[in-house]
Amino acid sequence: MNPGPNDQIKVVRADYADNGHAAALVMLLDAYASDPAGGGEPLSAFAKANLVRELAARPQAYSVLAFDGTAPVGLVNCIEGFSTFACKPLVNVHDVAVLASHRGRGIAELMLAEAERIARERGAVKMTLEVLSGNGGALRLYERIGFAGYQLDPAMGTAQFMQKWLP
Repeated sequence: MNPGPNDQIKVVRADYADNGHAAALVMLLDAYASDPAGGGEPLSAFAKANLVRELAARPQAYSVLAFDGTAPVGLVNCIEGFSTFACKPLVNVHDVAVLASHRGRGIAELMLAEAERIARERGAVKMTLEVLSGNGGALRLYERIGFAGYQLDPAMGTAQFMQKWLP
């Protein structure tokens, strides 16, 4: 049998105390932030210096990393929240990043499967995420693996993700 494109891909839950995992997380998030899909601006020096420590300080946070051999190529950051209607945890998939060199190989799907496994382990009732409307590849992936627009009553329409920066 010929090796498949993901035979060298290893997906793991990040260990924030592991220096290699910490460096991979910062590098991958910086690459994502610098990409147009992530806003086109690199992470600040403050974020680079403090991100892993701050994630580690939050038991509701977890991350998933993908490696091609020993090279980090993908990242998913998740933050546990709470569904008041279900009275159970939910998990927000906050970042999904795959290096441009490795996109289209199913790596995001592998990482999201691991993120879902961890969410189920935590007793989460659902997973949420936001995606830019112009990111067609991500939209197709998310829909294919079961994500859909959020609505309670179809007559009220679907939810919109909004933000307000606090100075």
